[in-house]
Amino acid sequence: MQLIGMLDSPYVRRVAISLRLLVLPFELRQVSLFREVERFRRFNPVLKAPTLICLDGQRLMDSSLILDYAQHLACGSRQLLPSGHAARATALGRSGLALALSEKAVQLVYERDLRPAEKRHAPWQQRVEGQLRAACGALDKAWLGPRPPLGEDSIGQDAIDTAVAWTFLHFALPGLIERRNYPTLEALTAEAEALSVFRDYPVA
Repeated sequence: MQLIGMLDSPYVRRVAISLRLLVLPFELRQVSLFREVERFRRFNPVLKAPTLICLDGQRLMDSSLILDYAQHLACGSRQLLPSGHAARATALGRSGLALALSEKAVQLVYERDLRPAEKRHAPWQQRVEGQLRAACGALDKAWLGPRPPLGEDSIGQDAIDTAVAWTFLHFALPGLIERRNYPTLEALTAEAEALSVFRDYPVA
């Protein structure tokens, strides 16, 4: 399989890390949606990252759909989401908040890097930043309480998504959010980023 996209995308990075943890062989091809548009178009004319090219040539888009497919390919040998209803709902709730955090951070990056200054709409930016801050607060609260240490044989999708989102936020928008205000996210992310699988797929 081939995974197409840059690791500075939180969506590409969450897929790369998850595929490795699921022990699914793949080749990461880092092609930029912005600097290499025509090259990316050859892999996916819709220009959406990540794109997963399956062994039969099928192309999958959207990180969550790719991960659903990957979990089925893994045949249950490694589960990234718990099977119990309550535990699964908790994990999915955390992943949802992490994905919302990533989405709002990406929107702010696009506003900054792609939209001309004279066309930026301040109320919209304030709304998105408010949503981002709300996601940070809710996600920090969602991880409060005791939890087992993170290990490559035990880390779940919710912790992967949380760490990837938190790292991306501070990589892409340095100084926007005070790290010290979210100690739970800081601690979890530091623990996850110390794992070799995270180091193998760095954000930059």
